[in-house]
Amino acid sequence: MKKKIIVVVLCLLSVGVMAQKRSTKKKAPAKKQTTAKKTTAPPAAAPSTTMATQPVADTSKKASVKPFDRPLDGYYKKNNLSNAKVTPLPNLRESDVMFAKRVWREVDTRDKMNKYMSSPKARLIDILMEAIANGELTAYDPTPSKEDPSGDTFATPLTPGAAKSRVADSVMVDKFDKNTGDKIGSTMQAGEFNPDSVVRFRIKEDWIFDKQRSVFEPRIIGIAPLMKPKISGALAGGDVDYTPIFWVYFPEARQILATKEVVNRNNDATGLSYDDVFMKRLFNSYIVKVSNEKDERIKDYAQGIDRLYESEKVKKSLMDWELNLWSY
Repeated sequence: MKKKIIVVVLCLLSVGVMAQKRSTKKKAPAKKQTTAKKTTAPPAAAPSTTMATQPVADTSKKASVKPFDRPLDGYYKKNNLSNAKVTPLPNLRESDVMFAKRVWREVDTRDKMNKYMSSPKARLIDILMEAIANGELTAYDPTPSKEDPSGDTFATPLTPGAAKSRVADSVMVDKFDKNTGDKIGSTMQAGEFNPDSVVRFRIKEDWIFDKQRSVFEPRIIGIAPLMKPKISGALAGGDVDYTPIFWVYFPEARQILATKEVVNRNNDATGLSYDDVFMKRLFNSYIVKVSNEKDERIKDYAQGIDRLYESEKVKKSLMDWELNLWSY
């Protein structure tokens, strides 16, 4: 009898334990559902019309776009000329100048040796005009005056606009009244500049013998592009000589010319700049004037082919003067 009672008690205890386990298992998922509701409730209650348009996503996409990285045009980068510095010339004292002669010469870009000056990749006139427009160079008026009879002493500076108007073809433009539309006058307006129209340059230089260094050398003072002026009327058919457009002070232009590479038809890696060309005399030219007591030009006393003969004569006289110094 006692055994039966003990068995019944054990059965009741086991049934109670099983019931407690089942109640705990049923309550556990209820807690998970409450937590799930708390986490999912904010996004379910947040929909609005502003989020539907999604403007934020577009701005984030634009911000993630990388800037354009231009590829290198070649297999090496040319930095030598872009960072080039001008080699200063030795200082001259007046007491050391034993001989000096001023010479004016002209460089024709149509000459085979001077073709690089008219190359579309690096025209000399384009380099000068760009530097003048940017304010890096000063152009000087070549018009003769009482104080400057030759017009090449850098006496009157020109503004960039005035320098550009001198190289561009001028066009007559009519003026009209804004209210009535009637013609009230006309003005000259500068047209487009054609760089191919500049085929000659004039160089002003001094040939100096420095007895301190025993060196006979030329030193360029100024460069001027030349153009034929357009003349209308009875003189339109006559032969008009080339005249300077403006003058540029060469010592001021050296730093700009030193960073501009010269184009060579035989080699793309010359490493030569326009400053090297002028300092090493890598151009062909002919003399048009030499300093004299009458201030005459060669064309004033020689015509036709005699001009070239006289030019070569002046060149030879300069070379002979140096050679005669070392004769024994």
